[in-house]
Amino acid sequence: MHLILFLIFGAVCVAGAVNLLLQHHPIDSALSLVVVMGALAAEYLLLGAEFVAAVQVIVYAGAIMVLFVFVIMLLNAGEEARSGGSRIAWVIGVPGMLLGGILMSWVLLKHSGTGQVEVGSLPGSPQDIGWLLFHDFLLPFEVTSILVLIAIMGAVVLASHAQSAEKKEG
Repeated sequence: MHLILFLIFGAVCVAGAVNLLLQHHPIDSALSLVVVMGALAAEYLLLGAEFVAAVQVIVYAGAIMVLFVFVIMLLNAGEEARSGGSRIAWVIGVPGMLLGGILMSWVLLKHSGTGQVEVGSLPGSPQDIGWLLFHDFLLPFEVTSILVLIAIMGAVVLASHAQSAEKKEG
């Protein structure tokens, strides 16, 4: 069962990445990136890395939502044209959502009789994870934060240049 779910979430991740590249509108690309991050979090859950899955959702999907806000605010994306929806969403998305919901309900009902897992019974205590994150891997953690800061500053500079170009034209 884990292999089937792993393959399903892997396919969702790949489909979201391909959709990210094929989108013409930056808002749609950002939403596709959120789908990729969610699918990766589900993969981590299947591998038993609950902490990494939570970090994936909180940090990366949260960062993508910040990117989403920057796209709307700084690039002045404007209002999107409304459409009746994508045919792919109706053909693949709706049945896939129903199948995923039924499958998840079945798994939860099948395993609901198992007992609670005590804190510390899983390999790696929270203290060990914190030590690894803030001691052994502190440099990559800080480099990532600096890269995000540089990206934000670049977006602000691009937006200011775009606004000054609009003022010159108008």
